[in-house]
Amino acid sequence: MDSDILNGLFRPKSVAVVGASSQAGKIGHTVVDNLLKSNYKGKIYPINPKADEILGLKVYTSIKDVPGPVDAAAITIPAKYVKAAVIECGEKGVKGLMIISSGFSEVGEIELENEIVEIAHSFGMRVLGPNIVGVLSNSDSLNASFAPFLPLPGKSSLVSQSGALLIAMDASTYTRRIGFDKLISIGNMSDVSFADTVEWLDSDENTSCISLYVEGLKEGRRFMEISKKAHKPIIALKSGVSEHGAAAAASHTGSLAGAAKVYGSAFFQAGVVEASDLDNLFDRGLALSLQPPLKGDNLLILTNGGGVGVLATDAAEKNGLPLHFAPAELQTELKKHMPSFGSAKNPVDITGMASTDWYVDSFKAAFAHPWVDGVVILFCETATSDPQGIAEGIKQAVIDSGIKDKPVAISYVGGERSDSAMRWLSENGIPAYGAPDVALNVMAALRESALMKEYSAEKIIPAKNIQRDKALKIINDARADGRENLTEVEAKSIFDAYGLPVTNHRLARDEAEAVKYAEEIGYPIVMKIVSPDILHKSDAGGVKVNIKDADGIREAYKTITGNCKSYKPDADVHGVLIQEMAPWGTEVIIGSVNDATFGPTVMFGLGGIFVEVLKDVTFRVAPIAKGQAHRMFGEIKGAPILAGVRGESPRDQDRLAEILSLYSQMVLDLEEEISETDANPVLVYEEGAGLKVVDARIILKAK
Repeated sequence: MDSDILNGLFRPKSVAVVGASSQAGKIGHTVVDNLLKSNYKGKIYPINPKADEILGLKVYTSIKDVPGPVDAAAITIPAKYVKAAVIECGEKGVKGLMIISSGFSEVGEIELENEIVEIAHSFGMRVLGPNIVGVLSNSDSLNASFAPFLPLPGKSSLVSQSGALLIAMDASTYTRRIGFDKLISIGNMSDVSFADTVEWLDSDENTSCISLYVEGLKEGRRFMEISKKAHKPIIALKSGVSEHGAAAAASHTGSLAGAAKVYGSAFFQAGVVEASDLDNLFDRGLALSLQPPLKGDNLLILTNGGGVGVLATDAAEKNGLPLHFAPAELQTELKKHMPSFGSAKNPVDITGMASTDWYVDSFKAAFAHPWVDGVVILFCETATSDPQGIAEGIKQAVIDSGIKDKPVAISYVGGERSDSAMRWLSENGIPAYGAPDVALNVMAALRESALMKEYSAEKIIPAKNIQRDKALKIINDARADGRENLTEVEAKSIFDAYGLPVTNHRLARDEAEAVKYAEEIGYPIVMKIVSPDILHKSDAGGVKVNIKDADGIREAYKTITGNCKSYKPDADVHGVLIQEMAPWGTEVIIGSVNDATFGPTVMFGLGGIFVEVLKDVTFRVAPIAKGQAHRMFGEIKGAPILAGVRGESPRDQDRLAEILSLYSQMVLDLEEEISETDANPVLVYEEGAGLKVVDARIILKAK
């Protein structure tokens, strides 16, 4: 990252407005007007060959006529004139371009957009946009945009791909009372990307949380790497995650790899907290900007109302933070600050009689206790209560404790007095919300933030004894045959080259070979057609199982080849696979898809009905470590089956995690060659007994 150039874009000491207009209502006029109204302290240079003065400012015919240096140029002229303006900006020595103008890739003018970026780079400039609203910064008194005003000041900064949404969020900071330091419109991302803005904002002293509205990412892996390294929390709202319009895919994995699942997994791996909607983006972002991560699962709720306590308990479990009873010694201490009919378990109900002192003293006891990882305070307004007094007491108690690594969130339910107290709390560093479920949701975000840092810290141990050359030879031979679909034999050979435990098998080209190989492998036997033209073998009658003798082998060979000839007369049949019949085990599926944004992405789920009907699967961007694979097991609804149910022994999850990690390294290593893969089913046995890959599919990238 060239921080000096991006400083010129996001914190410019001087701004030229190319296309400045004296006509109110024009964007070129609005940008100049906004710069003045925001009390921008830097130099403002309107550029217009047909005007002398705009809003009291001297106008320059060309940016090259400006007497001093120019950090940023806000370009507002029609698209067809932008190229010439970019050249002049380059000749002037401008650092960064805010191209507000539209009419580029969003309307199909991709070549023009690319050409402008090439020109900018040739002069050492960076491009924000095109098709943006602009850049707003409270700490710099900068409104270089056509948004109406600077947002309510706050500690977060927001980067938005949607300009209209950024303007709407700008206005709503005042109604929601949740502010931002910076609003950055990123538009078409022809050059400056989400990764660039995250990297820059992570070093910005005025930003404590980075909020993103994402429609799509470019350089997905770079975004992940930069986000992993970030010191500040990141929260993202991803739109466009519905299944409508999803492209058909050839493998199970490809058909299940929806945008929501892949992006969600990538965000988790990158340490990016997800928001479910706009309200959630504001609420979670506020908590992340003000509070430390929740480092453990022992959350304590303090309330004066049983009803909100029950609602909060439900919300805690829903958000993955089920409550635990406080230890006996803490309960004993808490009972000192409540009537005899209160409850010190968790939620801690100090009853509707609670005074400010009861609240503050209970909070002090809980917050200082080593068992407590974080506290949510709930307050129901009563005629005798003092919302503001409680708010100030809690804030002072936090300061006096000296504790900086435990989060606090508050929810007030009441009227104007409660609203005023909540505003005061948020302005003074403690996030406060009007509903208990929101307070629990933001606490879950703080827990997610901590867990993701732990998750990403695990090191991936590179696989040993890999035979990459063997895998590439198989792929190259298939390509020489004009094929992109590998046969099961070829796919299993590649899996074997990477140390994956495939079944014992041979390829028979006639009945005699079939019998010979069956005798070598040992009965019972499974037989399957091998043809790149028949991917769904069962549909063609190309599979026979549990064959126990030579006569059965001969009969099955005739039946399989006959069925497939009828099914697809012109199929290129390589032979019949003679395979050991692996003993019963729990069926799982492992697969991969080469995602357009993130590259090789690994899928895991239970096999059979779980993948076919329930689509109970989870994803990760490759590669993944063994511990990270273990976490995937817990994310599927069928997780208890792996753990052992109804008297069955637990499955060999440790070996399964090793294989999933190995599989992820394989698909990353062969990224340039492989489009999609499936290992389905994989039979997982009892702890210590390992697993077997029973069937395999690999689809190559088109070249």
